[in-house]
Amino acid sequence: MMHWLTEPFEADVVLRALAAGVIAACLCALVGCWVLLRGSVFLGEAMTHGMLPGVALAALTGLSLMIGGLVAALVMAVGVAAIGRSSKLSSDTAIGLLLVGMLALGVIVVSHSQSFAVDLTAFLFGDVLAVRTTDPVVLGAALLLTLAAVIIGHRAFVAVTFDPRKAATLGLRPQLAIPAVTVLMAVAMVASFHVVGTLLVLGLLVAPAATALTWARSIPQVMVLAALVGSAAVYVGLVISWHAGTAGGATIAGVAVLMFFASTLLSVIRRKWKQVSVAAASVCLVAGCAGGGTPPPPSEEPSADGHDDVSVEGARELDGPLTKLVLVDPATGETSVYDAVDETETAVGAYGPVASLTGDGRFAYLRTEDGTTIVDAGAWTFDHGDHYHYFATDPAVVGTLDAPGASVSASNSAVAVESTTGSVELLDREALGERTVEPPTGLAVSDDIVSVVPYGSRLVAVADGGGMQVIGDDGPAELSGKCPNPAWSMPTRRAVVFGCETGAVRVTGGGGELAVTQLPFPADAPTQRPRAMSHRDRADVFAGVADGHVWVLDSRQRSWVLISVPDAVAVNTAGDGSVLVLHRDGTLGMFDVNTRAETARVPIFPGDIPTDGLQPVIDIDSDRAYINNVEAREVYEIDYADGLRIARTLSTQVAPGLMVETGR
Repeated sequence: MMHWLTEPFEADVVLRALAAGVIAACLCALVGCWVLLRGSVFLGEAMTHGMLPGVALAALTGLSLMIGGLVAALVMAVGVAAIGRSSKLSSDTAIGLLLVGMLALGVIVVSHSQSFAVDLTAFLFGDVLAVRTTDPVVLGAALLLTLAAVIIGHRAFVAVTFDPRKAATLGLRPQLAIPAVTVLMAVAMVASFHVVGTLLVLGLLVAPAATALTWARSIPQVMVLAALVGSAAVYVGLVISWHAGTAGGATIAGVAVLMFFASTLLSVIRRKWKQVSVAAASVCLVAGCAGGGTPPPPSEEPSADGHDDVSVEGARELDGPLTKLVLVDPATGETSVYDAVDETETAVGAYGPVASLTGDGRFAYLRTEDGTTIVDAGAWTFDHGDHYHYFATDPAVVGTLDAPGASVSASNSAVAVESTTGSVELLDREALGERTVEPPTGLAVSDDIVSVVPYGSRLVAVADGGGMQVIGDDGPAELSGKCPNPAWSMPTRRAVVFGCETGAVRVTGGGGELAVTQLPFPADAPTQRPRAMSHRDRADVFAGVADGHVWVLDSRQRSWVLISVPDAVAVNTAGDGSVLVLHRDGTLGMFDVNTRAETARVPIFPGDIPTDGLQPVIDIDSDRAYINNVEAREVYEIDYADGLRIARTLSTQVAPGLMVETGR
């Protein structure tokens, strides 16, 4: 047996192939980890094919094949980035177009010389047994270069892979990190194609890393394990190739892929062996006790990840949330959508004077002289209950409403727009995504309804006079609570909260019977109460300003806290026991809600904030806050968990007198 395993390597040609293959496997392991984590497998496949014209032209002119392949691969990557950034085409479309174009160009070049027949076969499928003495040296140099780049750029690569916005705010230059990863992909492919060929190099690049991701829990561990798996694939592939007489490069790539499937199967067995054992024992027990009879029908199998897939036609699903800011010049109605990750601004249009701007996480609603203009910001989060899905599309104008919208609340399926005249408009949110403004099917409100919040597939409403009801497909049903003169209303992830003349009302219950909880104002509270509240999307804590106080409502704890801040301009809270307050002198403060003490304060605006005109707002998400400065045409991104550090100052083309955040 041992002789069978060692016999192939008694030949120098196979020993050189083993050395080159192991170095190539280590090189591909370093890069393959990032290829998988960034979801760039299709780009890698296109780059391997895109190398063909460069290699062919290099052979015709007598230049280095590696240099020709590297140049062609980089041209392919730059072309994909340029098309994806400058047009409405998705990156997949750009990759597909350039893939066909580069491959066609390569075939045209090759067709001009019959002498390319053998070289082309080696290029496509590799000839691992034809490895020259210098090839391991080249591969070793590429490995050392890549290892150094991976070590130096590790922090930037991690940040840009999992949170490009945070990479930008930390000064890690994602605009350089992303091209650097692409260059490393090209280097690995060009250096390795002699071993397994361009058509199979992706197998060595992806399969070992995919196998390692099943077992490893950190990026360095993935790289080390992928190198070991890739090296094992090279060894086993060469042994099989020697004894079976198969093509060496193809056998190595095939073994790497088979190892992935075997590893996946073992992983599933490892996770499920307890359930399988219990199920088998139960079946045996039932069979033994029943002694016969007809077995019960099998239960419906849940999906592999425990939930149904969510897809949106015409949109691309992302690995994480994408932050976009809708900016409006209130004087002219000039509107743009600012991508906080790429720091790019997309003009949408101009709609005349705009009095107010509200949002529902995806769509922005501009109250104009003629009604309400609806803008799709092109980024949103779909709440699936126990997890989220993230989507993106191109910003666009959806349509208009005749009613001037004053406030908006939404669920995944419906939108309620409360107008300044007291009427309520219901909209189908999925139809808005298709650029159509229409009411939802099966839901309607009567004329006496003054405030509505969508809650799952139902509506929670307040009628004129303060009576509350839930509205579903079967019509309205009365609720026990009262909310006289509602001033504001907002959904959270678990509830619906209304601000009333006497305090607040919280409605919970999900798909079952709804429960109403009254949250009265403190007995010693000032008579002037906030007419609007702010919060982080889906959070249960709200903050507002009135009568020289910051009012904080924790709806889950049923508690109100008042903090004396006479010069407060705008407030918001992340629901973590602190509240952000923008002071009239242009400074931003953070207050501890429990102690009512200001724990941090930093200058944001260059001077005092004028009392006339629209006031700045604080939009907040899970780790950043955004504050607009209309005079300077700037938006300040605040890392409120890091001592109110100004992470970035975003310069805008539109004077951002009105701003709302979407995507998070």
